[in-house]
Amino acid sequence: MVDLVIVRHGQSQANRDNIFTGWTDVPLTPEGIRQGITVGHELKRLGIRFSDAHTSYMERAIMTTNLVLDEIDQLYIPIHKTWRLNERHYGALSGRNKAEVKKEVGADQLHRWRRGFTDLPPQLEHRQHERRYDRLGVRMPLSESLAMTQQRLLPYWQDQIAPRLLDGKNQLIVAHGSSLRALIKYLDQIPDDEIDQVEVPNGKPIWYRFDDRLNIVKKTFITMDGEN
Repeated sequence: MVDLVIVRHGQSQANRDNIFTGWTDVPLTPEGIRQGITVGHELKRLGIRFSDAHTSYMERAIMTTNLVLDEIDQLYIPIHKTWRLNERHYGALSGRNKAEVKKEVGADQLHRWRRGFTDLPPQLEHRQHERRYDRLGVRMPLSESLAMTQQRLLPYWQDQIAPRLLDGKNQLIVAHGSSLRALIKYLDQIPDDEIDQVEVPNGKPIWYRFDDRLNIVKKTFITMDGEN
């Protein structure tokens, strides 16, 4: 048996303010910091020892990773950062208040953009450039559907995470709501028309246990202290 724990980063300022974020960096709130520490506390209680941690290029996920590893006394393990675990790029919605967008386009359209599998948010008119991606030769998207997010995430799963799990090495992933939904869809074989029902809350770990062929033996939603 081998373990995989996936965690959405702690609450960010954009989460708190109901803002579309995507590939924009925003810091954690005090509540987000508390959530990261609490996740670490629960993982320490469970006694899971990780060989590697994987996170995105986004500050909110990196900081949550550090908080978790510090709490479980495993800051020494390798932390692999990859753009492939980034949040989906929300295109022209980035930086906009979700409630305001809802007033403009209606609840149904907003839901499709946020939760559908193939629905593409409005694209940016011009492609953005950042050194962190330019140095990798990665072209920033104009916007992404969840399907596109899954497409760029899966090679990393197949090349970097799955082989380590097959070697019996426990893995930790700290990423984002959409990138983790894309991974869950793949792992749980969720149909396209049902993925809109999947939510990944901030700071709520999901624990997968696999057999030696990476078949899911058990999936557990880890409960924090004080929760029912």
